[in-house]
Amino acid sequence: MRVGVMSGPERGDSARKAVRMIEDAEWAESAGLDTVWVPQVPTDFDALVAVSLMGARTSRIELGTAVVPLQTQHPIALARQAMSAQAAANGRLALGVGPSHHWIVRDMLGLPYERPAAFTRDYLEVMDAALRGPGDVDVENETFTVHNPLGLGPVAPLPVLLAALGPVMLRIAGERADGTVLWMADERAVAEHVVPRITKAAEEAGRPAPRVVAGIPVCLCRPEEVDAARARANRILGEAEVSPNYQRLLDYGDARDVGDLCAAGDEKAILARMRRFADAGVTDLSVRLLPLGENRDELVASKLRTREMIAALAAELR
Repeated sequence: MRVGVMSGPERGDSARKAVRMIEDAEWAESAGLDTVWVPQVPTDFDALVAVSLMGARTSRIELGTAVVPLQTQHPIALARQAMSAQAAANGRLALGVGPSHHWIVRDMLGLPYERPAAFTRDYLEVMDAALRGPGDVDVENETFTVHNPLGLGPVAPLPVLLAALGPVMLRIAGERADGTVLWMADERAVAEHVVPRITKAAEEAGRPAPRVVAGIPVCLCRPEEVDAARARANRILGEAEVSPNYQRLLDYGDARDVGDLCAAGDEKAILARMRRFADAGVTDLSVRLLPLGENRDELVASKLRTREMIAALAAELR
């Protein structure tokens, strides 16, 4: 199992966001991690711009988006932006995309959120054609009528990973993408729901075995602090209460909230939890560092301890 870390823009002043994410990528590469995953926070910094900036300051590490909402731009525009970012990163982009959630697409952006799976399938048909460029993109389906010349092509194979939580989306991910990016999926949900469905769809479509990227919060702490770490995860990362998509995914596993997904405790406990995800079929682990403390200095120290521990464990999990 490959191990990477999330680096998002959600904290700090605007002038420091880009610098901090670049520094995160430089650290992750120097620490020997496999990937940096950049979430597309709906109110904040553009994930593909972040990948371009990180790519200019790193040379080896994979840079992934987790995930870019499809409804916010035309598939030709997203393909063009992705190929541009991939070129800036010397071919190291993993493009994570997805149909997002009603509370982002409909409530925040005022865009339709009907039949997201059908929209996603049609969108991927156009984007796939664009990513085979350069050349003419000629696709007509229920959602798009596209006849667009494109002079840009990927500089290296560009994996597309689809955020897929339910059975229909997992089938689309297996048939049309290189894998899936998960959040709010515990070990049982991965082993019994995600992996069998996406693997079967990929096999039937004649595609390679899909990547399964699972995001989990991780906090290195004393055993007596585990409950506090889980409570903090629920406080700052709890989206399930507003997302039916996540609620349905939780029903496939044993976790009831993001706190239950948190790998918290000492190094031995965290390694054991990570191994359970690997045994469930996860190919890539995306670690959301979860610092614990009463003030800024304690939070920074907790983050640094946790990320150094993650770097040490990554080699044991490969």
